[in-house]
Amino acid sequence: MNITEKILSEKAGHEVTPGEIIEIPVDLAMSHDGTSPPAIKTFEKITDRVWDPEKIAIIFDHNVPANTIGSAEFQKVCREFIKKQNITKNYIHGEGICHQVVPEMGLVEPGKVIVGADSHTCTYGAFGAFSTGMGATDLAMVWATGKTWFMVPEAIRMNITGELNEYIAPKDIILNIIGTIGIAGATYKTAEFCGDTIEKMGVEGRATMCNMAIEMGAKNGIMEPNREVIDYICRRTGKKASQLNVIKSDADAQYERELDFDITDLEPQIACPNDVDNVKGISKIEGTSIDQCLIGSCTNGRLTDLKDAAEILEGNTIDDSIRLLILPASREIYRQAIELGYINTFIDAGAIICNPGCGPCLGGHMGVLSEGESCISTTNRNFKGRMGDPASEVYLSNSKVVAASAITGTITNPKDL
Repeated sequence: MNITEKILSEKAGHEVTPGEIIEIPVDLAMSHDGTSPPAIKTFEKITDRVWDPEKIAIIFDHNVPANTIGSAEFQKVCREFIKKQNITKNYIHGEGICHQVVPEMGLVEPGKVIVGADSHTCTYGAFGAFSTGMGATDLAMVWATGKTWFMVPEAIRMNITGELNEYIAPKDIILNIIGTIGIAGATYKTAEFCGDTIEKMGVEGRATMCNMAIEMGAKNGIMEPNREVIDYICRRTGKKASQLNVIKSDADAQYERELDFDITDLEPQIACPNDVDNVKGISKIEGTSIDQCLIGSCTNGRLTDLKDAAEILEGNTIDDSIRLLILPASREIYRQAIELGYINTFIDAGAIICNPGCGPCLGGHMGVLSEGESCISTTNRNFKGRMGDPASEVYLSNSKVVAASAITGTITNPKDL
């Protein structure tokens, strides 16, 4: 059996098979300021008490601080619900993006089943958990019962080999994969990432890749935890490695199919408007004019992303025509970036430093694009109108490319600086 099948079997109490419908208990249910209010509305039609307030996390990150009356009202509804249900242990307001702060809080462990009213909840597969997004109605039922149902997904094994060169990052690997199999190529499948490249990859890069599993339609992305992941979880949870439920796929595990990706000669990958699978090597589109650059989001707002950008921006200034926005993924990362001097580097280069949050990624808060404008961003989606006007355009890349492009005013390969 593969990792996902083993986790779901443990929860179901019997050996599951792909295609089987199961009802299982949930270890953590997460929502944010955008998705909590509709879930609350449905929940209050079902019952008046949540099943376990300590297994519910509500994170304010999409429109923080509130930027409209509507956002403020949504957050007020959330606060009243949190107080009434005593969900105070895992209530986070303004400390960062849900998919970054939930692991920081020690709420993610291998072998757990985690659901969230946000499609990028698949991020936690980087820690060996089965995690997936769901709608507000489904989440309301989880709040009420502590259980949910799944159809056991088939799995695609993606074997990645080769060494990252100095101009690419894990973002390029996942963009290359999505560009190869398409936005529907893994629909309701498990995307299991394996191989030497993954085994050597750090926590942040793994989170980036699992975060974008949904962009090829996958039900979940998942990886076997390596030593760095286990050490990270132990630091966050206070547990010993022997106390963790680390699950690995059997050597003879069955997969729907297996795909091999060699990144040895990979150049920076760019997802061009208006689909995440419209991926091209940077050599095919460099020189394209842009108006805004964005480094942040639950995909690439982590410390390594800021480090990569700072190394390129050090001693440089952004082009006069460019707006460069930088949003650390969490308060913890923001503080580390200050201590390491990255924030000063960004300010000296002319960047705008924003508070931790989702903001411009979804065109909801800060950095909204007007008609005809284009942005190169480290975010995870570039659908039509994603960051503002339907006539605007979004390109996706790693933070090195974004930083280099901010300096020149056009999409630029960092190796050319």
